[in-house]
Amino acid sequence: MTSVSASAQERVLHSLANNGKDATDPLGGLIFDSHGHLYGTARAGGVYNFGAVFELTPTVTGGWCEKVLHSFNSTNGDGTNPYASLILDADGNLYGTSCYGGAYQNGTVFELTPSSSGSWTETVLHSFTGKDGGCSFAPLIFDAAGDLYGTTYQGGAYGWGTVFELIRSAGGTWTEKVLHNFNNNARGYYLQNGLISDASGNLYGTAHGGSSGIVFELIRGATGGWSEKVLHTFHGPDGCDPEALIFDAAGNLYGTTYTGGEYDDGTVFELSSNTAGGWTEKVLHSFNGSDGDYCYAGVVFDTAGNLYGTMVEGGTYNHGTVFELTPGVGNWTEKTLHSFNSKDGSYTWAPLILDSTRNVYEVTASGGATGYGTVFEIKQ
Repeated sequence: MTSVSASAQERVLHSLANNGKDATDPLGGLIFDSHGHLYGTARAGGVYNFGAVFELTPTVTGGWCEKVLHSFNSTNGDGTNPYASLILDADGNLYGTSCYGGAYQNGTVFELTPSSSGSWTETVLHSFTGKDGGCSFAPLIFDAAGDLYGTTYQGGAYGWGTVFELIRSAGGTWTEKVLHNFNNNARGYYLQNGLISDASGNLYGTAHGGSSGIVFELIRGATGGWSEKVLHTFHGPDGCDPEALIFDAAGNLYGTTYTGGEYDDGTVFELSSNTAGGWTEKVLHSFNGSDGDYCYAGVVFDTAGNLYGTMVEGGTYNHGTVFELTPGVGNWTEKTLHSFNSKDGSYTWAPLILDSTRNVYEVTASGGATGYGTVFEIKQ
């Protein structure tokens, strides 16, 4: 349905600065901890300009204070250039991926552990060799046993990306296992996004390549092996280059495409399982430039069933937008909640997060007071 504007109040919580220590150019999303602190990654900046992990803490006066928890340095096997969001475990440890660096310059999986003094210690859990994957753009997920799952953009047996598992041992070490190698064919390649899992432990994700991209499922076998099933292949008019997925309560899948759709500016889509054992795709919205161009991140639900997301470009000032999709009878209505104007940020590549009152939080990759990105909040 034709998009309409909505009234929302945007506030820049922090402008990132190129000052020799601050994180800059964030592409990954934010996460909250139980205290309401925000954590994120930036692909550049930090002390060595190879990227950083940062924390934003709310102050008693209503502001936010930034602290760099780790500056990536490219030496001693450390990773560089983290692109993805972080995840937290129950003990407050942070886990993430870096696209480059590590022992073989193919990226890493890392853990950051807090101390009682407020400092953080980084541990590289795995350095990709290239043969087992390389350059992870994507966030990780945990399974019930505490093992980690993720994707790589390249590397693997054919050089076109992998799905991997990191298995934690009782002694605290981690062992990597490649679950699937993607090939340069119709079954997809170039994985830019993370995975989600269902109640049975099967994994779902998206890949570019394979016509205009695919949605796939990896099914866990009884003997421990995994088999890939393509749930949907995009062809352009229904979207091109799919991004991250989420489930709704009924088991339907929702996601976005970077381009394609009616105006070739990206889409939001739904995949529903059908009685024949397959999946049926429905385009919920095609972006047209005025409401945003190029949807790089996935969408998130609020408690009322509305979807929220970001666009890299487009909108009133062509610096990107934040949007909401509201379900109706047989269709969805899109609202542009905010158009970025460069002064408050530009080009948000990251997925949004919502607090308990539906306020929106995220980062922009550039713009703001110094041009190196912002952390923002939108109150509704």
